[in-house]
Amino acid sequence: MLLTVALALGLVAWLIALPALTRRRRARIARQPFPAPWRRILRRRVPLVQRLPADLQLRLKGLMQVFLAEKPIIGCAGLEVSEEMRVTIAAQACLPLLGATRGFYPELKQVLLYPGAFVVDRPAPGPGGVQMEQRRALAGESWVQGQVLLSWQDVLAGAADPADGSNVVIHEFAHQLDQAKGFANGAPLLANAQAYQRWSRVMQQEYDALRGRVARGETGLLDAYGATDPAEFFAVASEVLFEQPQRLSVEHPALYAELRGYYRIDPLSWY
Repeated sequence: MLLTVALALGLVAWLIALPALTRRRRARIARQPFPAPWRRILRRRVPLVQRLPADLQLRLKGLMQVFLAEKPIIGCAGLEVSEEMRVTIAAQACLPLLGATRGFYPELKQVLLYPGAFVVDRPAPGPGGVQMEQRRALAGESWVQGQVLLSWQDVLAGAADPADGSNVVIHEFAHQLDQAKGFANGAPLLANAQAYQRWSRVMQQEYDALRGRVARGETGLLDAYGATDPAEFFAVASEVLFEQPQRLSVEHPALYAELRGYYRIDPLSWY
């Protein structure tokens, strides 16, 4: 009996100490010298990093080192994952963490990387409302079970132009933030009820406006894919926040303010 109690107390003490141990381990990893080959990869593959102020570049590099120490990137369909692939993905995946790390995507277990677009089967409504399997080619996907799937070809394309508002890595990792509560609905974990009320009001207005523009065949800053559902709207808007902050702040100021507050970062200051 005493042994059982002692073991239980030991487990409780370990669980209490674990967050502090994790923070210290991550801080130690982040302080390590950033490898010179990684710097060259960033300059060549992720030009958005060069726009960051010096302090944020330093923070991003520390975040990347922790991310790569904790999150395996696994090649699929015969792809052999290189250091260039790992660094390019990590840089973009850590951009949403610059303002608040949020536990380094605590639900994420691994990143699955394909050479190009990958095919998945998804249920879709058929004639008479019958559910049918539909094949789709995707550039990326985020799973609640703890996986992010990416196409290397699309990762490269998204990183190459940091001002086109399209970035599959930011998109899928925004989904990971949204899914941290166990499901995706376009409302990630926020500070309090007041924050949720404000978020819901602004996001619903912007989402409805986008759906209206898409229905009328109009184009705009936010991609039509954001009209799919609120979760996709949040992910699409996140891409634009990091890549086209000037236009977003002018054309959708309330949306920009909500995203800036959530990510605790102001990309306008980078330009």
